[in-house]
Amino acid sequence: MSNQVVIVCYDHRWPTRYEEERAKILKAIRDKLVIVEHIGSTAVHGLAAKPITDIMAAVRRLADAEACIGPLQRIGYQYVPEYELELPERRYFHKGLPESRTHHLHVVEITSDFWRRHLLFRDYLRTHPEVAREYEALKRRLAERYRFDRQAYTEAKTEFIQAVVERARMMSQ
Repeated sequence: MSNQVVIVCYDHRWPTRYEEERAKILKAIRDKLVIVEHIGSTAVHGLAAKPITDIMAAVRRLADAEACIGPLQRIGYQYVPEYELELPERRYFHKGLPESRTHHLHVVEITSDFWRRHLLFRDYLRTHPEVAREYEALKRRLAERYRFDRQAYTEAKTEFIQAVVERARMMSQ
């Protein structure tokens, strides 16, 4: 796969790939983690997605993430500290070359809004298949429009995602 935005049909192997990677992450940094979750579109059964597994790992304090860097690098993750300027509440890692990323790993505090938002969005899509279909249609349109601009693709999804998260928050109250 190139560095293009490419959406593929749901792959029934995605949950297994997540579980295999989760096991590697836990083996490397279990003592630092509270819990590990599969997030993003590959975590929603039947939803088309970029074929990159998004994983979110919770630590008690964000400062605990620093001790995770070395062990995660040893299992193939690259730490990207410059992304902290954009999202200071997470530590971001990826696996694979730019043209063939396999995993994105977000290390965040268990009490953070980042943690809550991502789980709310995932869980809402899992329980509202009609909204998941809307999201898939939007992603496919945006992938065509922004095929060579990942940042524009991501930004163009923001309004939809925020609206879903707000609906999910209201339902959880």
